[in-house]
Amino acid sequence: MNKHDKLRVCNRCVMDTSDSKIIFDKEGNCDHCNVFFNNIQPKWKSNIANSNNILKLIEKIKKSQKNADFDCIVGMSGGIDSSYLLHLISEYGLRPLVFHVDGGWNSQEAVNNIEKLVDRLDLDLYTEVIDWSEMRDLQLAFFKSSVPHIDTPQDHAFFATMYKFAELHNVKYILTGANYSTECIRNPIEWMYYQSDSIQLKNIHQKFGKISLKKFPTTSIFRHKIWLPYFRGIKVVCPLNYVNYNKEDAINLLIKKYGWQPYPQKHFESRFTRFYEGFWLPKKFGFDTRKVQFSSLILTGQMTRKDAVEKLKIPALDEVTIKREFDFIADKLQISINELQNYLDLPNKSYKDYKSQEFFYNTGAFVLKTLGLELGGKR
Repeated sequence: MNKHDKLRVCNRCVMDTSDSKIIFDKEGNCDHCNVFFNNIQPKWKSNIANSNNILKLIEKIKKSQKNADFDCIVGMSGGIDSSYLLHLISEYGLRPLVFHVDGGWNSQEAVNNIEKLVDRLDLDLYTEVIDWSEMRDLQLAFFKSSVPHIDTPQDHAFFATMYKFAELHNVKYILTGANYSTECIRNPIEWMYYQSDSIQLKNIHQKFGKISLKKFPTTSIFRHKIWLPYFRGIKVVCPLNYVNYNKEDAINLLIKKYGWQPYPQKHFESRFTRFYEGFWLPKKFGFDTRKVQFSSLILTGQMTRKDAVEKLKIPALDEVTIKREFDFIADKLQISINELQNYLDLPNKSYKDYKSQEFFYNTGAFVLKTLGLELGGKR
């Protein structure tokens, strides 16, 4: 669908036909909603209702590392989900190692938020800094590829580094802030292709990169879905799915208890992601990730559809901020404003224009959902 065509919107949430794969039932409700109410909500609510489940999880994690310096790794971005997760598990007495990956795009607010929680909770922070020359080259390659998912290098580096650290130090649990409460609807695959697909990442870099990636960390679907959990016993768990997690309540608690600073939008703790989701995706492709975020909040009772519709009428970033961020991104990548504009003007492409492991992702997702091991919504 052309991004300028009139969009059909779901009657229940605010997902629409900018997701070209969306399906509406006879009541005008979309398949994102139906997947949530039919597949995700029943099991998720049942898990929360049993308060012993979180206690059992915490105890299992403690036993796995009882003679180690820390119980688990907590991936920390400084955003709302990972920040509240750190607070939550500390309340339950876990001794996490706070794990942060600096890909070169941290906002000052994110740095401050991480420091505030780590200091207040008296935790150890481990920061892995990605080689900037390689990150820059890979980031530029994604711009040149003209795919929507240009945030892939940052996300890929984060997970690859964390998996590698866990395996090297024999840590059995990686905790993430992923959750159904604010993320029960996923970004359509055409908006954000799988960030862990190393085949696509390497193919795009091979076509458009200029230097070798000697230090940049990579992972793969086989590594984190098969090798790590079933051969090394390393599990990725999402504790926020075991408790009643309300976004606004969490923000208020973090502000009051830690002096935490909120962001204008989910994922805006990264300067690049702020530019990418707030401007690049909607401008170049007509994809507004707020529709996914707001729809998740609508379905979990944290936002009204009316409020979401009104907020979507206002661009995520105003013109002054866009100009500032455009200049910042160009300067950080050591390119001219005109060069960055040229990437914006390139004909749009998708993940299908490059090599990928999509078949294996689809097959794996089907098997996991069939076995009841994954509740995630459609992509």
